[in-house]
Parts: sequence; C-alpha cells; structure tokens
Amino acid sequence: MSPTLDTPRAATAVDKLMADAIRALAMDAVQQANSGHPGAPMGMAEVAVALWGRHLKHNPLDPRWPDRDRFVLSNGHGSMLLYALLHLSGYDLPIDELKRFRQLHSRTPGHPEVGVTPGVETTTGPLGQGVANAVGMALAEKLLAAEFNRPGHAVVDHRTWVFLGDGCLMEGVSHEACALAGAWKLDKLVAIYDDNGISIDGPVAPWYVDDVGLRFAGYGWRVIGPVDGHDVAAMDAAIREAKTPCGRPTLIVAKTTIGKGSPNRAGSAKAHGEALGADEVRLTREALGWPHAPFAIPAAVYAAWDAKAAGAAAQAAWHDRLAAYRAAHPELAAEFERRMAGRLPAGFAQVAVDAAVAAHAQAQTVATRKASQIALEAFTKALPELLGGSADLTGSNLTNTPHTPALRFGADGAPNGGRHINYGVREFGMAAVMNGIALHGGFIPYGGTFLTFCDYSRNAIRMAALMKQRVVHVFTHDSIGLGEDGPTHQSVEHAASLRLIPGLDVWRPADTAETVIAWTMALGQPTRPSALLLSRQNLPYAPKSALDDIAKGAYVLAEPGEVGLKKKPQAVIVATGSEVQLALHAQQLLAQQHGIAVRVVSMPSTTVFDRQGADYKTEVLPPKLPRIAVEAGVTDFWWKYGCAAVVGIDTYGESAPAPALFEHFHFTARNVADTVRQVLSSQ
Repeated sequence: MSPTLDTPRAATAVDKLMADAIRALAMDAVQQANSGHPGAPMGMAEVAVALWGRHLKHNPLDPRWPDRDRFVLSNGHGSMLLYALLHLSGYDLPIDELKRFRQLHSRTPGHPEVGVTPGVETTTGPLGQGVANAVGMALAEKLLAAEFNRPGHAVVDHRTWVFLGDGCLMEGVSHEACALAGAWKLDKLVAIYDDNGISIDGPVAPWYVDDVGLRFAGYGWRVIGPVDGHDVAAMDAAIREAKTPCGRPTLIVAKTTIGKGSPNRAGSAKAHGEALGADEVRLTREALGWPHAPFAIPAAVYAAWDAKAAGAAAQAAWHDRLAAYRAAHPELAAEFERRMAGRLPAGFAQVAVDAAVAAHAQAQTVATRKASQIALEAFTKALPELLGGSADLTGSNLTNTPHTPALRFGADGAPNGGRHINYGVREFGMAAVMNGIALHGGFIPYGGTFLTFCDYSRNAIRMAALMKQRVVHVFTHDSIGLGEDGPTHQSVEHAASLRLIPGLDVWRPADTAETVIAWTMALGQPTRPSALLLSRQNLPYAPKSALDDIAKGAYVLAEPGEVGLKKKPQAVIVATGSEVQLALHAQQLLAQQHGIAVRVVSMPSTTVFDRQGADYKTEVLPPKLPRIAVEAGVTDFWWKYGCAAVVGIDTYGESAPAPALFEHFHFTARNVADTVRQVLSSQ
C-alpha cells in the first residue's frame, strides 16, 4: 500500500536524491545564467522534499483549481528552488526553461512572477511581502470556508504554506502582517523559516538579534522547533504537527546551512547571491555524489517527484465534493463558482447605472470621501465579494457601510461574517494582505488610509499593478484641503507619483457622480488595481449634461454657452477633484468680466484618459486651444499635456483651516482667471 500525504515516513535514500536534484538544478541554472541565488535553494532542499513530496495538495496538470494549497516563496530570490520543484513535480515548465533562467522572455525570471510561470501563486522578491500575501490568502480561505461550507460539504478546505528567510523577517511588513495573522487565528497558515543566519552582507548576528520564536509566540502563533532543516523525517514530523488543529497559525523554525553541499561556499555569504563558479560546481557534484551532467535528472528522480497522479486524484475528489455540494446547495455553488472566477454578478451593471443616476439627480454637496461611502452602500449590498477595511481611519476614510459589519473572530477562531477589516495602523501590511486576498480569489479587497500615507504602502501598490490584481485603495484627505493637520498630512506630490505607476488607475473625482463612476470602473477592471483620491472637505455637485464620458477619464464639463457666451472657446481649463469648482468659477469670471470664452474639462483619471483614442483626446483637448491645468498638487506632471500654464503647488502646505490655505496658495477663481488671461495675452 502506497503512503498517503499524511503517512509518517522515515528519511530514505530517495529523499536524498530528490533533495540533491534541487541542488543540482539550482547551481546549474545560476551558473549558466551567471546570475542568481543558489544558496537558499540548496539550503532548503530537504525542507522542500518534506513539504512538496509529502504534504502539499496541488495538481501540476491544473495549477489553478480552487481548492489547491497555496505555496508562497517569500524569499523570492531563491526562485530556482520553486522552479526546480515545479519542473520536477510535473508542471508545464520543461527543462529548457530552467536552462533559460533569468533570460529574456523565459518562464523562469529572476524572481517568481505570477502569470508568467505555472504554479507561481504570487510575485515575490521584495522581501516580506510574500508572507504578507500568504496572510491574505489564508484569510480569504478562512472567510470563504465560513461563508460557503455546509455540514458534510467542505468545498473550501486548503492550507497556505510560505517559505521565508531572515530578510523577510527584518522587513517591517512581516511584523504588520504576521501580527494580523495571529489576531485572526489563521490556523491553516504555516510559515517555514529558513534560519540560516546569512544575508548578502554576511552573518546576520551583528544586525539581526531577534528571538524569532519568541516574537511569533507574542503574535499568538504556535512555534515548532528549531528543527534540523536537513533531516527530512524531522521536517515531516514538524509539518504533520503544524497540520494538527490548534486555532493558531504556525511557524516552523528550520535550522539550515545556506549553500548546503558546496564544499567551499556552504554557510557563507558567497553562496547567497552569486554563481558558485565552474570549479565549485564540479566539487559540489563530487561532494554530493551527483555524477549527472548539468540539467540531467535520472528517471527515478523524476518518478519520485512526480505529483501528477496524486494531484489529479485530489482534484477529482474535490470535484466529487463540489458536485454533491451543487446538488444539495445549487445557489450557493453557483455563487461560489462565480466568485472564484472573478465575475461580477449579472445585475451589477444596472446597480452601477442606478447609483450614478441617483448621484446626478440628487446633486449632493458632500466630500468625495462621503460620496465614496454613498457609492459603497450600493456596491457592498450588490457585491458580497467586496471586503473592505481601513488602517485605523474608518471614521475618516468612510470605508464601512451598513452591509459591511466589522470582521471579528470568536474564541474558537470562527469569523462573525463581517466584511470590514480593522487593519490597525499598518498601511503597508494592509496593502500587501489585500494583494494576497485578491490573488487567492473570491473577494475584491479595498482599504483606506490618508493619501499622504500611500508612501507606506507604495511598493505593495506597485506589486498589485505588476501582478494585475483588482485591489482598490481608498485614499482620503487628498490635498491641503484637509486643513489644520498641516504639511505632514497634506498631500502635494502623491497624486502625481501614483500616476507614474504603470498599470495603476488613479481617480481624483470632483463630485458624487464622478465618484460613483470611479468606483464602477475600479470594480470592473479585473486586471488593474485602482487608487481613489478623495477630499476631506465638502465639494458642490458640478452640473453636467451627461454621465457617459466620465468613464473615459476626462470629459467636457462646461462650454462657454453655459455661462452665457455664444462664442467658441479660446482656451481650455483642465481640472481634477476639488479644483474643478475653481475652474467653473473662473470660467464664469472670465465670461462675465472679460468676455473670454473657455471650456472646462474635468479629468478625474489621467491614467484612463491617456488610454483613449487620439480622436477622443483631440475632441476633449483641441490642439489649437491653449490649456491651463489646475490641481492642488505639484505642477511637473501636467506639462505632458502641452499646458501653457499650471496652477499648482510646488511646496509643502501649512497648518491652517482649509479656506485660508487655498487663499494663501493662490487656489482661487480669480488667480485661475488671471492665469488664463496671461496665457491669452502672451499669444
């Protein structure tokens, strides 16, 4: 009788061959590329044999089936460990791709990239974010299981595994995310710490003195070890213990030697981030007793690693459970499959139209952060997959609604059905956890903080864009308009800097209708994250004749005829957010006092407008009309639109009431009008 995944087994000679195959592939690929990190793959080889060979539930023939275990290599510089595992266990990653490690357009990039390599669950490399993603994945699994599983029908029942190293634990985001994992009692999350004591600069002892076990115990984790990371049987036992229920996430501390097997590099920083060198590769082969040529793997080793049959059987068993679930609970099953496929419900388009029409009809004067909450009231009711939150600013960001009670966990770890997460003061952790939630599937995460604090979470925002994940960032208090909190909190450069991130849609709406449409666009983009930049202060509704063109990122809001001038426009004022009202008032001043006709263009999303066709861009911004941009932010961004002048702010703000600040920094209708006149007089 063949052993199951949960059958305890002693270490065998086959285990050594399996581990040495990883070592050989790692050192050969890095050597051929003359670039990469062989040390971690060589040091974690036995750990990988224990997990991937004995416990991981996965199917190489279908890397995306919903109830697979999630595996995250948080120490992503050790990517050849993951590529070796994927290749050996039977994924569509042939040996030729390993030979092309770190080469242009290969499926084995320097760090793992989701969507590039089959079996890679998240893009890692920026240390610490992988474990934070894993926390998000484990949270998604727990919430989906509570929502969809029924007695006798466990359609959501998998674990999240993560390998991490010293660098991940030094990064502060690991503290933020792992503390949350403990608070949330994520008992199907298991992290295995590669405790090798080495980083790029050498032995870590002079600069890393944390008692990692004590640290994680303080978070509320179960801590196992230290365990000999080169003893497959010991690691197998530790992993089996980690799988026993305890109501807490688990950390396994695995003591390893970086570059294990290399006679002259093992245990040193030289094994960390550079090829071993041809001579050392040869010596390592001799030391391991591995006589095979580079990239040559014996058939017996492939057979030992092959996970296709076991994976197919696990997936088939799950499909049987899903079929029984579908028969017993057809509506729940249909909803589960829709959610996991990332499809919005059939009625969402009408919900969005109704919300926009209502905003237009009511024409409320509210802050756009309140407009966002109004939009969310409709959308969170219609979309049970919306999972919100805030970094300790719920009452300011207004990310909660009556349909999203606060998420809490009972003494037994069971969630209460809440859909709004109190992340605490953890902006980076929040952003990286949301990435993990999105990657898992089943939810659309959104989270709020002040715009100026987007700097804390910026790299996770960039990673969401790189990974093409639907994550929505709600950034309120978007300018000097927040007032008395002063320059530490007043965003000046942030809107422009976020617009520089490729693949991120940035919206700065001017009123309730624009805010509803910004949300609609964000939710309808399955392969783009979005950032909504919202005001603290109330903004009047900007009258408009139609709503359709808002979704194009910019549109003609007001022509000269709307202020009594039957003339063609002589200039265009382009404005965003709170400054749209200044543009409208300046248009009126110019018409009434100087007979100057201008067009006002509201541009809530420069990133979306930039993707429009040339004809539409020309229609909105005629090439022969001078353009004047108005935004309470840095001016440099706007010159790309061929502006003749920009009314902006290139200094930090001050602490004062918002009206005084706008006057002090010359954000007045009179100054905008005077700027237009100066431009026209100079032509």
